[in-house]
Amino acid sequence: MTAPPPTGLVAAWLNHLATDRALSPQTVATYARTLRTLPDPETATRADLEAWWHERSHHALTTRSNERSAVRQFYAWCMTYDHREDDPTRRIEPLKVPRGLPRPASRDDVRRLLAALDGPMRRAVCLGAYGGLRVAEAASLSWPDVDTEHHRMRVTGKGGKVRLVGLPALLLDSLLPDTGANIVTGGQAWSAAVLQQRVNRAIQGAGLNLTFHQLRHRFGTQATASGVPLLSVMRAMGHADPSSTAIYAATSDADLDVIADAVTR
Repeated sequence: MTAPPPTGLVAAWLNHLATDRALSPQTVATYARTLRTLPDPETATRADLEAWWHERSHHALTTRSNERSAVRQFYAWCMTYDHREDDPTRRIEPLKVPRGLPRPASRDDVRRLLAALDGPMRRAVCLGAYGGLRVAEAASLSWPDVDTEHHRMRVTGKGGKVRLVGLPALLLDSLLPDTGANIVTGGQAWSAAVLQQRVNRAIQGAGLNLTFHQLRHRFGTQATASGVPLLSVMRAMGHADPSSTAIYAATSDADLDVIADAVTR
């Protein structure tokens, strides 16, 4: 059943996120789903919000943390633009979400997956594994964004931020021919949601237990393992927070092998 479109302040806030803050349609849609779980966002009291928060206690920490962030942003916007005088979330404290280590796709996984794919799915997987792109970034990439002479891609990431990503010969060969249009489809671009769904089905069809993001994890892990400075990896992957990049160093730390070898002698 399709959810009714947002109205009132919620609709105005979502429009603000899309136009003024240039958030991706997927992010805006996620925030909209979170606001739909509230009793009545415009008139909710502190007691209403605290009861809502208690009802969400069975959800995963990451989910609850993201929901808290979305709701607090909504009420902060309401107060900034004088739609409300109070913040009913002020007593909802942040959760401490432990940062897990990435689980990158293995070389064998990538080879098996690519052997089972062709066309748009193969190009999308290559952009994740060899370019480190997110699904939304791969979905929107077009040939005018590619500099084949200097082997660079102009990738538009979160918040509309543009970065340069290296284009190795293996990746370029996997993306050709140049259609002058969208790289994945060769014509009109798919939305990130459509590409994600199709890639998921393709991965399942290949008999692998992977996610697209694990391809991106492989890119980050391999880059840091090769000795590339974390700041460079951070720029290539479009991370806003250095701690997001540092997890790849923890995964690929060669010193761990030295220690393991030393203690078994």
